[in-house]
Amino acid sequence: MKFTTPATTNPIDQLKVVGKPLDRIDGPMKTTGTAPYAYEQHAAAPNAAYGHVIGAAVAKGRIASIDSAAAKRAPGVLAVVTYENAGKLGKGKFNTAHLLAGPEVQHYHQAVAVVVAETFEQARAAAGLVKIEYVKTKGAYDLKEVKGSAKLPKKEDKPESKVGDFAAGFASAPVKLDATYTTPDQSHAMMEPHASLAVWEGDKLTLWTANQMIDWGKGDLAKTLGIPKENVRLISPYIGGGFGGKLFLRSEALLAALGARAAGRPVKVALQRALIFNNTTHRPSTIQRIRIGATREGRITAIAHESTSGDLPGGQPETAVQQTRLLYAGANRFTQLKLAVLDLPEANAMRAPGEAPGMMALEIAVDEMAEKLKMDPVTFRIVNDTTVDPEERSRKFSQRRFVECMRQGAERFGWKNRSAEPGKLRDGRWLVGMGVASAFRNNMNMKSAARARLERNGVVTIETDMTDIGTGSYTIIAQTAAEMMGLPIERVVVRLGDSSFPVSSGSGGQWGGNSSTAGVYAACVKLREAIAAKLGVDPAMAEFIDGGVRAGGKTVPLAQAARDGEISAEDMMEYGDLEKKMQQSTFGAHFVEVGVDAATGEVRVRRMLAVCAAGRILNPKSARSQVIGGMTMGVGAALMEHLVVDKRIGFFVNHDLAGYEVPVHGDIPHQEVIFLDETDPTSSPMKAKGVGELGICGVAAAVANAIYNATGVRVRDYPITLDKLLPKMPAYV
Repeated sequence: MKFTTPATTNPIDQLKVVGKPLDRIDGPMKTTGTAPYAYEQHAAAPNAAYGHVIGAAVAKGRIASIDSAAAKRAPGVLAVVTYENAGKLGKGKFNTAHLLAGPEVQHYHQAVAVVVAETFEQARAAAGLVKIEYVKTKGAYDLKEVKGSAKLPKKEDKPESKVGDFAAGFASAPVKLDATYTTPDQSHAMMEPHASLAVWEGDKLTLWTANQMIDWGKGDLAKTLGIPKENVRLISPYIGGGFGGKLFLRSEALLAALGARAAGRPVKVALQRALIFNNTTHRPSTIQRIRIGATREGRITAIAHESTSGDLPGGQPETAVQQTRLLYAGANRFTQLKLAVLDLPEANAMRAPGEAPGMMALEIAVDEMAEKLKMDPVTFRIVNDTTVDPEERSRKFSQRRFVECMRQGAERFGWKNRSAEPGKLRDGRWLVGMGVASAFRNNMNMKSAARARLERNGVVTIETDMTDIGTGSYTIIAQTAAEMMGLPIERVVVRLGDSSFPVSSGSGGQWGGNSSTAGVYAACVKLREAIAAKLGVDPAMAEFIDGGVRAGGKTVPLAQAARDGEISAEDMMEYGDLEKKMQQSTFGAHFVEVGVDAATGEVRVRRMLAVCAAGRILNPKSARSQVIGGMTMGVGAALMEHLVVDKRIGFFVNHDLAGYEVPVHGDIPHQEVIFLDETDPTSSPMKAKGVGELGICGVAAAVANAIYNATGVRVRDYPITLDKLLPKMPAYV
C-alpha cells in the first residue's frame, strides 16, 4: 500500500480499541519474569556455553601479541577467539569501528577476544589468563582541544544552512545574545545489557539478540561474517531498553556467532556492565554557540546555532541544530554542524539524538534572550511562533499546536505565580524557581510491512519483525489489528522481533509506533479484502464488527471465512512525498519547578508537567509512560549524567552504574502529562506521529531555567552540579 494523499475516514477512526488506555499485553510476562529475553532462551539452546569478552586496554594503537595458551588449558574452556583465528571479517554498514579489534585498536575496550567455556565463571577466570601486549599510539580525546580542526561532515545531508543575511541581521539587532553551551558525553545506561545467543546449524546462523532494528542487524551481521543474508536469522522478542544503543549490531552479537562456530555449540554472550560504556556507542559531547538578535518588542530577526562534536574517523556528528531550523521564526538564519576526529568510543544515536542535546542549549539561550528583553519566557516563545518552515516558507506544518501547548501548560502549572525576578521565592531553606522549555521532535515515516492471518478459530495473528523495547509495541499493534478486524484485543495474537517475519520500521527515532501500526493497517486491509472475497461480499461494503462481517443486512462470523483453512495476507506501507510538501513535527511544552537548598546548593525537582501535541495517541497509558520516562531522562541530563573522559588515556572513567549517575525514584517527583486531542492525516492512515522522544526534548533546559529562576545562577555547562552552583549562590541568610 502506498500512502500518497492525506488519510480520510477509515476503520481506525472508530476508536473502539485504538486510542484506549489498555494495559500492556506483555506486562504480566515481564512483571513475573517469564518474558524470555535474548540471554534466556533456554528451551531453544539448552546446552549453551558462555562467552566472556575481553576489551582493549589501550585507546589507540596495535596489538603486538596475544598469548592465549594458558586460557585454552583452563578448566571448561572450549575456545578462545581473536582476530588471529576469527577468519576474514568485514564491517557492517552501520558500524563506525570494527566489532573485533586486531591488529589495530580504534578505541578503549574495543573487543579483542572472547573466551568460551562451559560456565560463565570458567570463561571469566580464563579471560584473566589471556596475555595481550599493545603498542600505544597518540590519540585525541578532548573535544575542546580539537575543536579548531573540526570540519563540515561529508556524510551529513545538510551540515550547514543559510537563510537571509545572518551577519547583517544580527549586527543591526537592537538586542543580542551570543553564548556558548556545552553538553557532556552520555551513556544509554539501559537495564538489559547487550546480550546475544548464537546457534549454528551447518552454514546457517540463528541469533537471539537485543536489537532494535532486526533487518539492519541481520544485514550487518551477514556482511561482517561474509555469509549470505538469507543464512542469518535474528530473533529479538523482548528488549530491556535500547534508547538507540541497540539500533545497530554490536560486538557481543558478532562474538557470540564467532564463539559458537569455534566451539561447535550454542554460545551466549552478555557484555559485562563495566565494558558496555566504552565498548558500545554513546552520545557525544557538544560545544554549541547560539546567537540571537531581536527587536525591542521581542521579535527574533536573526538566529544562529553552531554545534561541534567528535567521533572516530568515518563517524557522524551529533545533529544538535535540527530544531533551530524549524522551531522559531526569524528572517536571517544560520546553522552549522562540525565534526572533529576523536579516538573515543563510537558516538551515535541516543535518546532523541539531535533535538535532545540541541535543545539543552537552545532553550536556555531563548530564556536568556527573554530576560534581556524583560519579557516573560512563555510569551517570548509564543511571539516567535511560525506557521511555516522558516527555511522554506512555501512549506507549511501539517499540524503545529505549539502555542496551545505553551498556553495550556502555563495555565495548568500555575506559571502566573512564578517570580519574574530570580532568587525571590523561598520555602523555608529552599529557594524555589520555575522553568519552561519548548518540546520539539521531527516526525519520521519509515516503510513497514506485516503479515495478518485469520486462523480457523477466528483469531487474527500478526507477524512483523518490529521490536518492543519496552514502549508497548505488542499492545498498539494488537489494538490496530483488533480495530481493523472488528475483534476484541483478546482475539489478536502478535508475534514480533523475528527476521523471518516481514520487515518493519523497527524501533527508533520516534518512528516505530506510527510506522509499524501503519504497516499492520496495510496488511489488515488486504486480509479484509481476502475474507470478503472468500465470503462472496463486496469488500467496499463489508463491515468488520463484533467478531463478524456485516454486508447486505447479514452478519457472518469471522471464523466462518477460515473454516476451510487459514487466510493470510501481507503488505507494506510505503510513503510518497507528503512529508516533503508539508513539514511534519511534534510539539510540546515542559514546565519544571525546583527547590535549591540555600545553604548547600542541593537541587530537588519538585514537580513537572509536559503538554504534547503528537498526532493521534494510540494508547494514552503507554504513551504517558514513554513521556514520563523521557522527562526522567531529561532530569538526568540536566543534573547528573556525565561520562568523564580520562584525557591522558582516552576512556570513560565512570564506566558502570556506580559511577555513572542516573535518576532514581527518589529524584523524580509528581509528573503530569497532557496530550492535546489531535490527528494528523498527512502522517499515515493511523493519523498518529510519535511521542516517546518528545518527552525528553527540552526537559533539561526547563530544569536549568528553573534553577536560574530559583537562584539567579546561570549554568551553561551540563550537568548542573554543585561545583558549578555553589561558588555563585547568593549569600545564605
